[in-house]
Amino acid sequence: MNLARFFDPDLIDIDLKAKTKIEAIEKLTELFCKKYPDKNKDEIIKSVIEREDYGSTSFGRGFAFPHARTDAVNDLYILFGVCRDGIESDATDHVPLKVVCLLLTPRNISGLYLQTLSALACLARRPDILNIILKVDSSENLIRLIERANIRIKKALTVADIMQEKTPTVSIEDSLKKVANIMFKHRIDGVAVVDSGKKLVGEVSEKELLKFALPDYESFIANIANAPDLEPFEDILKQSDKVLVKDVMNKNVETVSKETQVVEAAALMLFKDIDRVMVVEDDRLIGMVSRTDIVSKIIRG
Repeated sequence: MNLARFFDPDLIDIDLKAKTKIEAIEKLTELFCKKYPDKNKDEIIKSVIEREDYGSTSFGRGFAFPHARTDAVNDLYILFGVCRDGIESDATDHVPLKVVCLLLTPRNISGLYLQTLSALACLARRPDILNIILKVDSSENLIRLIERANIRIKKALTVADIMQEKTPTVSIEDSLKKVANIMFKHRIDGVAVVDSGKKLVGEVSEKELLKFALPDYESFIANIANAPDLEPFEDILKQSDKVLVKDVMNKNVETVSKETQVVEAAALMLFKDIDRVMVVEDDRLIGMVSRTDIVSKIIRG
């Protein structure tokens, strides 16, 4: 279905006056409660800010998509505000926020909720779309603009809707020290290994690092009473800048496509007892999906 179907002219402010993203959220919620006075404004704002505290929803390119799954609503609503003066942004590109799009859904429709967020992100990626939106002179014309963009909301939730696109990578010639530094910096437990053409050739996870430190872990467990304290970990620390990724990486990496349904990817991770799957297109890495992504984006929201 077309994304425009979910837009209501009464829930659009093409000249939203706000100095902060939180103030924009509050004013959009007031607009919502003006049309639906039976809804609890404070409960909605609390849910949205709670989600914002969990992780910023500033998308970049001048867009922010604050959202919440809350019992205060029983259907999906999109509230759209155009902040012509701009709001200071915490997005990585630091482009001032000009569009704040608030998405509200009940807790029991996580699939449609994420698919709609994905569709809104597709809108934000359109070349020059921000400048076009800023020229719109009415709510009705904004909806017509979105309808003409013909962005579709898919029937099933796919990997493309939740995958991490900008995932760090290493090469086979990188050291374990670099791998460990990347894991620490990005707070992840696994890194994809790619060649010069971005073709996926393997991965290095905490599991591979521990196996390298404890190659004889079975006998180590059997004789743990006589094992020297921390000696294997001292060894890996001494060698971390000399041992290369190619010496320890796992070459048997499970992959999916961006069109793979999320439920299929989740089942694969459970069946194979793995923490993540790599997303590839023509054998080239384009993203990653982890168990954490499924829990945080679908179950937690």
